Amino acid sequence: MNSEEHQPDAPNLTRRAFTSLALATAAAAATAGATTASQVLAQTRSRSEVMTMRGMNAQPQRQTVDGRPNAALQIRKALKVGMIGVEGPLEAKFAAAREAGFDGVELDSPGPYKAHEVEVAKKNTGIEVPGVVLSTHWNKPFNHPDPGVRREAADALRTAIRDCRDFGGSTVLVVPAVVNQSMSYVDAYERSQAEIRPMIAIAREHEVAIAFENVWNGFLLSPMEAARYVDELQPQVDHSKRTVGWYFDIGNIVNFGWPEHWIDALGPRIIKLDVKEFSRKRRDDEGLWKGFGVEIGEGDVGWDRVREALRRIGFAGWAAAEVGGGGPDRLKDIARRMDRVFGLKA
Repeated sequence: MNSEEHQPDAPNLTRRAFTSLALATAAAAATAGATTASQVLAQTRSRSEVMTMRGMNAQPQRQTVDGRPNAALQIRKALKVGMIGVEGPLEAKFAAAREAGFDGVELDSPGPYKAHEVEVAKKNTGIEVPGVVLSTHWNKPFNHPDPGVRREAADALRTAIRDCRDFGGSTVLVVPAVVNQSMSYVDAYERSQAEIRPMIAIAREHEVAIAFENVWNGFLLSPMEAARYVDELQPQVDHSKRTVGWYFDIGNIVNFGWPEHWIDALGPRIIKLDVKEFSRKRRDDEGLWKGFGVEIGEGDVGWDRVREALRRIGFAGWAAAEVGGGGPDRLKDIARRMDRVFGLKA
């Protein structure tokens, strides 16, 4: 499972087009009297509060050993259920994930899973469900020009929030909007916020957070804009009570920029992480989407810099692989690679 599989109609943005769009967006924001970059960064750097919801996303004070910082990141490994190439019921898939070295499995919602089935599978395997992925956000985006489709999108998000609570999770991963030639950037911004804003109270009631993923959807093209977008939905938030934030996809940024820059800018707005790799060389030699065709740790993410950025913001919590899956051996290899890039095991 990679970005291409999730996004069949993702725009083929060149780096020049991406830069032009980002600059235009920044200029428009400045003209409108929007929050300045320095204000956004000041908010990021001045807040040390973090998610504590159900203990899934706690980001405690940096531990020390003999008065020296402990460099080990506190990461719990998860993967998407569609990556588990094992036949049988959900319990069999959870068991395979546990055997491979994962702590959690994320499910899709709305989807086929029932709360009782999930609870039994969790109890019998020790696997947790950190959250769910909204299954409708590509074909029913929150900025669709048809109000009926937007209502269906909102209904699906309500279901996903309830499912997440029932499964014991803490986040619903959401792609907030899709920009293309027929759906404008301004409409995407305004409509998606208008549809998602009423969902925040529902999410808070269910002790679930709405976590936006950065994807190749032509929207929120800079980390400053991404920070502003969530701050407008939940202004002046105590980060220990955050209901809207980011499910930051590390690999999705590499084609356009550097993940550590986004991590620093988003700061404690980052609730969870998606993990994949990207190779600029393969992109240049073989085509845009071929950039994802490298294993975790073998591309251009720059994991040393990513780890340092995560330490700077005090991140601790869930990181979910989002790559091509397979059987037990493949899953074990993915888990080992995640251990390696996050420095979890020697």
